[in-house]
Amino acid sequence: MICSHILLNCAIVSGCRFKTNDLVLIVDETSSLQEQNSEHREVVVMDSDSPLLHLRTDGERGSSNTHSDEPEHQQEPPLGASPGISASCLTTAELQQHWRAVKQEIRCIKLLFEIPSARTIEQASSKYVVYQIVVIRSGSYDRERVAIERRYSDFFHLHQQLLQDFSEELEEVMLPKKKLVGNFSEENISERRVALCDYLTQLYARRYIRRTRAFIAFFTHPELKTAYDLLRGGRFSQALEVLEKALVLQRKLSTHDQALLVPTLCALVVCQRDLGDIHDAFQTGHMALPAVRRYGFTRYRAPLLEAMVDLGYKLEHPVAQLQEELIKVQNSPHGPVSLVSLKELVVQEFT
Repeated sequence: MICSHILLNCAIVSGCRFKTNDLVLIVDETSSLQEQNSEHREVVVMDSDSPLLHLRTDGERGSSNTHSDEPEHQQEPPLGASPGISASCLTTAELQQHWRAVKQEIRCIKLLFEIPSARTIEQASSKYVVYQIVVIRSGSYDRERVAIERRYSDFFHLHQQLLQDFSEELEEVMLPKKKLVGNFSEENISERRVALCDYLTQLYARRYIRRTRAFIAFFTHPELKTAYDLLRGGRFSQALEVLEKALVLQRKLSTHDQALLVPTLCALVVCQRDLGDIHDAFQTGHMALPAVRRYGFTRYRAPLLEAMVDLGYKLEHPVAQLQEELIKVQNSPHGPVSLVSLKELVVQEFT
């Protein structure tokens, strides 16, 4: 394969692809017409989950000799991008703009895991160690580093869940065993920090594992449950802080399935609106709406549109299109539409 059919059609970019395992190297050279007679050469290293790979044609996908862990599935464009864009029907300027936007979205290559510290917690009837986990985007400086804490029992529960579906695939992935004595010694805790970090890295290296709900929930479920409990209690400021932390992790872990972000984004809209951050709530709603439409979240669509119309009125933004869409959804012949508000819908999560 010398170059991409799509990029040749647009007479902009020529490139070569070399794919090994989960990494794809794309070397693209922009012509003098694009950069005003100056050659610019860039190397982009991407995970195979990257949305940039959607610029390949079906023929190119079929010609690849690389065997992945599981069959490839067509990915959706990033939230906020225009769905259904075909590179072959774009003008030169539009393709250049789309290319820059896509490359901006795939800056991250892989995820790295660190367990920099651990602490021992003593309670009246129990004593245990919690390990601080940091999920980091590689390939560029990660400004959104958030830390979570998990006990050894959380790792054990994750491993048992994964073994139910992937017992043969995980034969070579060993969870560090719990010792009968010395579990709270500094030496043992230090050794286990390294072993648990290696365990997470091995799991993430397997695509069929890192895309499972169980793997993603390990990093996000406790925080989301805490956030929704705070939200139901009316503590919107604290809930907002925890939701934003969970959203960062979801974005890093769910590039293959952005539908997982919808409930969290809707919960953020509720918190921001109740805290008086009308502008932020409206922007967050706009981030959620494309995925709500694309993935058929019928129970969220009408409540979110209703909230967006209300927020748009308060901001004096044009909302005619949102109102028209809301009316169509409410009068849809495909079934009943949720009559609850977005807030009522959100508080039902994790109940």
